[in-house]
Amino acid sequence: MELAEYVQPLTLLSEDETILRDSVREFAEAQIRPLVREMDEHAKFPRSLIDKLFDLGVMGVEIPEIYGGSGGTFFHAVLVVEELSRVDPSVGVLVDVQNTLVINALLRWGSDDLKGRYLPRLATNTVGAYALSEAGAGSDAFALTTRATEDGDSFVLSGRKLWITNGNEADVFIVFATINPEAGYRGITAFIVERDTAGFTVGKKEDKLGIRASSTCELVLEDCRVPRANVLGEIGKGYKTAIETLNEGRIGIGAQMIGLAKGALEHAVNYTKERKQFGKAIAEFQAVQHQIARAAVELEAAKLTVYNAARLRDAHRPFLQEAAICKVFSSEVAERVSSLAVNLLGGNGFVKEYPVEKLFRDSKIGQIYEGTSNLQLQTIAKQLLG
Repeated sequence: MELAEYVQPLTLLSEDETILRDSVREFAEAQIRPLVREMDEHAKFPRSLIDKLFDLGVMGVEIPEIYGGSGGTFFHAVLVVEELSRVDPSVGVLVDVQNTLVINALLRWGSDDLKGRYLPRLATNTVGAYALSEAGAGSDAFALTTRATEDGDSFVLSGRKLWITNGNEADVFIVFATINPEAGYRGITAFIVERDTAGFTVGKKEDKLGIRASSTCELVLEDCRVPRANVLGEIGKGYKTAIETLNEGRIGIGAQMIGLAKGALEHAVNYTKERKQFGKAIAEFQAVQHQIARAAVELEAAKLTVYNAARLRDAHRPFLQEAAICKVFSSEVAERVSSLAVNLLGGNGFVKEYPVEKLFRDSKIGQIYEGTSNLQLQTIAKQLLG
């Protein structure tokens, strides 16, 4: 009996997932690729592109249809981030933060009032941001010093946040502050803060190595009064909101990294088939073939770790270790594959006329934000060793 009679073919994507992937890929090629170099040089998204992302429905993937969203799954959001990042990881992270951090936090921890006020906006025209990090609170996220003082039916927030993705574009921010510094992490509370709130200012925008079109900003809160109704989740339980949302966000970063690696590998494959040296295409040299094959192996493995973590999350099964694995591995693969692409393009890989140097620069952030690789390895070790 033939082996094929024993083995049933496995389909990674369902029909609706394949349709979504293909539609986002078509959009990215037509609407994003022509803008990539300009956005990188000017370190800015055109608002018209953001509006098109809303029109496409990818800014509110998991928002239920009753709130104007797409009513999709977390895995759908992962596919969207992957395909956008294949063309431009800056766009990928804009959409990723919107979906895997901001919207997920609201869906899980938001009151009916908060959902009713903010989910329709986030689905149709409003960008969100997630403000946890501070100068002294990076990997040690709960060392934050931004203070929330209770005052009647409001809380007054004061402090500074750093490294906030989507800072320039966002009109709605999830801001973490402590109501009681002596209580440690048990004092942390999450608040929904609107951009036009008195005392709230978007400060310095960072000039970055990669994902330059994506804004990374400082936020300044000076006696910023937020109504009690804008507390997200329970008072003093913001640490749970932060931890559990970031675990999901790390899968989104994994999706960004495999999309980036996929784009870099495609550029390398196409170039090596066209570039001729010593009378033949360099793709005909075995050394080049083996490097490309190795990159494809690593990319496929990384993709499976990301998809597995996303599927576990949608199935409501534990995924902490799997999220850490997919982030640390996919970010390393993205750096290696994009570096290889630069090498294979030679001098052309080192100049901005070709897209791989940008993808190489973009790849580095994957090992840093939403939990460094060292932090992910520590999480994996704790899970394994108890």
